[in-house]
Formats: sequence, C-alpha cells, structure tokens
Amino acid sequence: MVKLSTKDLSAGMLTASPIYSKTGQLLFPAHTILTSQRISHLEFYGIKEVEIIPENEVADSPLENPAQNEDKESYAQKVRRSRKFHMFKVDYTKKTNLLKNSFGNLIEGTENLDSDALLDQISSLYSNHLTSLSVFDMLHNMRQIDDTTYAHCINVAIISRMLGEWVELPEEDLEVLTLAGLLHDIGKCMVDPKILSKPGPLTPEEYKQVKKHPNYGVKILAEYDLDDRVRSAILMHHERCDGSGYPSGLRGETISDFAKIIAIADVYDAMTCNRCYRKGICPFEVIATFERKGFDRYESKFLLPFLHHIIDTYIGNSVLLNDGTPGKVIFINKQSLSRPVISTANNKYLDLTKHPELYIQAII
Repeated sequence: MVKLSTKDLSAGMLTASPIYSKTGQLLFPAHTILTSQRISHLEFYGIKEVEIIPENEVADSPLENPAQNEDKESYAQKVRRSRKFHMFKVDYTKKTNLLKNSFGNLIEGTENLDSDALLDQISSLYSNHLTSLSVFDMLHNMRQIDDTTYAHCINVAIISRMLGEWVELPEEDLEVLTLAGLLHDIGKCMVDPKILSKPGPLTPEEYKQVKKHPNYGVKILAEYDLDDRVRSAILMHHERCDGSGYPSGLRGETISDFAKIIAIADVYDAMTCNRCYRKGICPFEVIATFERKGFDRYESKFLLPFLHHIIDTYIGNSVLLNDGTPGKVIFINKQSLSRPVISTANNKYLDLTKHPELYIQAII
C-alpha cells in the first residue's frame, strides 16, 4: 500500500482502503478502480491523499464489490468489474502516458523515432487478448476514462490493426498499419491546445488550424526513416473517396489503402468517445451513419468488413431504446446492422427493422 497525493492519481489505480469525506461520508470503498470522474469527485470533496495498491500487487487484490444481484448487472458492468478489464485499464493508462512523452520528445527533438519501441508500447493491449471481441470489450468500456489525443491514437492503432486482420493483411503489413494508426494524429500536438479543448463550435479560422495537423504530422516525422505507407496515412487520413476530405480533396484510388483503413477507425473512435464539447455518440447511431452516408466517403472493401465485425462486438450488450425501454442485443440484422433484434425485460422480442419509430439511444 502506498499513499499518494490526489493530484498524482491517475485513472486505473486501485484504492487500498475506504475513502471518507471530512464529514464521515463514504465516498468510495476499498478496491475501487479510479476513473478521471472519480478523481474529480475526490478533489471536489477536498481529499488530499489516497491509499493506493501498488501495481505489482493488483493481481492479488479483489476488485470493487459486485452488485447485490448479478442478474441485474449489464454486460458492460460485468466487463468493467472483471479483473481482465482492470489489468487492461492499468496497462492502457501507462501506455497512454508513455505515448504522450514519446510524442513530446519527438517534437522537441530530444528523442529519435524508434518504431519498434512505439509498437512495443501498445502490443500488450491487443496481444494479451485472444479475440478481437475481447479487445473491443475493453475499448468500449474505456470510453469515459480518457479522451486525449494520445488515447485516441492508441484506439485508432488497435482498431486499424483489427480491421487489417479482418481483411487478411499479412503480419508485416499489420505492424506498419498499427504504427501508422499510432502516429496518425501526432500533428495535433502542434495545434493550439486551446482550440483542441474548446467546449463549443470552432470558428472557421480555428477549424482551418485544425485541418493543418496532417501536414504538421508529416513535417514532424520528415527526417525519420519510415515506411512510405505510414507517411501517406498520416497525410491522407482525412481524405474521403468522394473528394470531400482534406488537406488535398483527393478521391478514390489516389488515397492510399492504409489511409482509408485509418480513416474508418479514426471516425468510429472519434464519434463514439466523449469529447470536451459533447458526449460520445451511441455506436449504433454511428453505425447507422456509416450505413447511410459511408459508402460514398469510405472504401467499401474496408467499410463492409469493419461494420460486419464491429457490430458483432455489441451482441449481449444492454441497451436503452429511445422510448425508455431497456433491453439486450440478441441478434444482428445483416441487412440493417444498426437495427438489431432486442430482448426486453418482459421477454418481448423487438425486431427494430419492423419498428422504425424505435432506435437504440444508448448502451448501458
């Protein structure tokens, strides 16, 4: 057990003892996994120090108490309560901090680009999980913990790698694709952070600055020996097949395949994650958007397998419909992926393709 100042806490740490307010109110029991929201809660109550279980002792410690009635727990709650998720979160938080330091050192010129070291930083996040479903279980449940550029880069690297596996890219290409995903937004480190963290709409001039980040990324890495596919992915990941993207308004085959893959992963992660200016959009709404508009903007040979595989990761998840009805996803309609069959609490089955007035509002 170690005692840390509250300002030194980070998401993923495990409390060693109960935490009480100055008036004796229990804020969190022992063995609670800290999130950014919980740390803010502690700061609000003026908690100065917290006893934490050292990382090397976490595996031997129980996690926070399960719900009184496990039958009432959602699938997401069970995942978040699992030791597997806790270990993933600790590793994820550590790797996010390492990536932040690496990007900073690259920009300042105090560190050379070591592609193998960067890949090693995140390899455990996908190599320690046997299936893509388990990896996405982890990512789905990290949504409210970290919304930084560095976390986004890690997410995009992992999602891009999974999509590369789904389209059967060879292993050596998967490594290059993963590196491209990891570096795709490094140029944002040169954009004014006040613009990136602005809670409201950007002005045209601010958006113009954000749109420079692909060029900034290429500039940062110009002197390093990189696979050309990494450079093109960094430069082109905001290009769209219909010519509506930036920075060059490229179309179709003039956009590299790795950029097309990363574009899909980038948009999916950006839309489903919380941002300073909005809450994350329900993944089923994101998938519906891809179904309606995606086939003009994104490469079909990558978008189709992405949608068909990503939707399977939500089978078994608890959801809330727009009319307030809770339920569970039990069957995917392959012709309308965003409108599955839902099992409700009263054992009623709703095929959303037959109920256009209903849609999935949230995953719970």
